Amino acid sequence: MALPLSILDLAVIGEEETAADSLAASVALAQRAEELGYRRVWYAEHHNMPSIASSATSVLIAHVAAHTRTIRLGAGGVMLPNHSPLTIAEQFGTLETLHPGRIDLGLGRAPGSDQQTMRALRRTPSSADSFPEDVLELQGYLRGESRIPGVDATPGKGTDVPLYILGSSLFGAQLAAALGLPYAFASHFAPTALEEAVALYRRDFKPSVQLDRPYVIAALNVIAAETSEEAQEQFLASKRLRVSRFLGRGRTFTPEEADMILDSPAGRQIVQMAKYSAVGDPAEVKDYVGRFAEHAGADELIVAFSAPDRKAGLRSAELLAEAHGL
Repeated sequence: MALPLSILDLAVIGEEETAADSLAASVALAQRAEELGYRRVWYAEHHNMPSIASSATSVLIAHVAAHTRTIRLGAGGVMLPNHSPLTIAEQFGTLETLHPGRIDLGLGRAPGSDQQTMRALRRTPSSADSFPEDVLELQGYLRGESRIPGVDATPGKGTDVPLYILGSSLFGAQLAAALGLPYAFASHFAPTALEEAVALYRRDFKPSVQLDRPYVIAALNVIAAETSEEAQEQFLASKRLRVSRFLGRGRTFTPEEADMILDSPAGRQIVQMAKYSAVGDPAEVKDYVGRFAEHAGADELIVAFSAPDRKAGLRSAELLAEAHGL
């Protein structure tokens, strides 16, 4: 059986698009992913980012779930220090009650925003310090074993929504291992610590009620096209878009300007973020995905389709599913 494939939908708002366009595209992608045999689609919590529409993650999951039938949907992830554990237990308990057996809850400790937005979220720099305790409090609500006497999540109590720890460093690997939870590594944009984090997680894993053995989800970027040349053109266009997104501060660069920036130290850092990218025709992408899965020691892969436009991204999903044997 082929290694399970899932999708990380970044809910990007493209040029000359609205947030409504992005959300409609997320529904269409999830519906097609369901048809193709992908295991799950996850959405990440970001704030104050004009190019990303998934800030209200649980609301987006609810909308997509109402327009699909079987595919698992979840957060990849909720940035838990931005919220009270009780609130997230109620939100995801409600989702699980409405769509039983289809909801995942991935948890991260990063702000998903800048310092100014952190203040607007009423979050302090020390909020992340209580992340392990907050995960346990949230888990207690969902299991019906509240750690706060007299306080239960309704809906939520007894739903046992499965938790996943997200990370791009050794901290998340250590926590996931200690709590006996699945671990998802953000190697699609933070590739540096992948091997070390996975090795640590597998070495230190302690079985739990949720999970009896380690389970690793590794993320990568994919651009699949009919020809290798077409895929490489899309990859270059996507890197140019990243330059504008990360360094533009509201302005858009010409292709020539973007290429000059890509040759600079800041640009090379953006290129390094996309280190794990499968780019090419279906055979090339299939080969890369297989080698990456082995390199990452992954039990499942979650893919960000980084083509520069919606049609190309959807085609990547179709070509990858066919090549991978979903």
